[in-house]
Amino acid sequence: MFTGLVAGQGEIVFFDKNNHQNSHDARLGIKPKFIFENPVLGESVAINGACLTVESFDNGILTFYTSEETLSCSTLGLLSLGDKVNMERALALGDRLGGHLVSGHIDCVGKLSKIQNVGDSKCFRITFSEEIAPCIIPKGSIALDGISLTVNTCDNNFLEVNVIPETWKVTNISLWKEGQLINIETDMIGKYILRSTTIQQTTKNISRIDTHFLHENGFL
Repeated sequence: MFTGLVAGQGEIVFFDKNNHQNSHDARLGIKPKFIFENPVLGESVAINGACLTVESFDNGILTFYTSEETLSCSTLGLLSLGDKVNMERALALGDRLGGHLVSGHIDCVGKLSKIQNVGDSKCFRITFSEEIAPCIIPKGSIALDGISLTVNTCDNNFLEVNVIPETWKVTNISLWKEGQLINIETDMIGKYILRSTTIQQTTKNISRIDTHFLHENGFL
């Protein structure tokens, strides 16, 4: 579990892709560009929002295994040597939850379609598949490449977020260009609510959670 508060950036130092038949996984080597204290084998680290497991740590380089599923559902397969990625270590019980609950499981890949200066911040427009639109709401939470952000406005196929100077400084968002692909993870709580109401509408099971209940308790 993560919060979307990026600790710092890492640099891709190797990306070994398997060329064996029926094998499309890879191993990724990342050198943190910030103090990464006491790495633990097997610990989870979010890389551009995708949860990966530390396989080894040698000479300041973390090695991660990336499965075919991870590469196909995220932008990790597009990384090249020298690229900068966002890194966040898993949340520990008792830590301050400064962002929002992030699982590290990418819902879809979106495209950065517009960047606009707004005072000292910048506004980014991301387009995405309409399938995830029900999980995105104005002023709700969204994780873009692992960065916890607030949705300014949204429609069925796009959302806009504001990026403050501190986020610009700590993350790789300063390197984003129009047209590039971005990992998107929608709000976890919203997905559970949507799933629950969808099941209720398509089955005969009686549930205490319905649209009337959600409205009365401030969810709608």
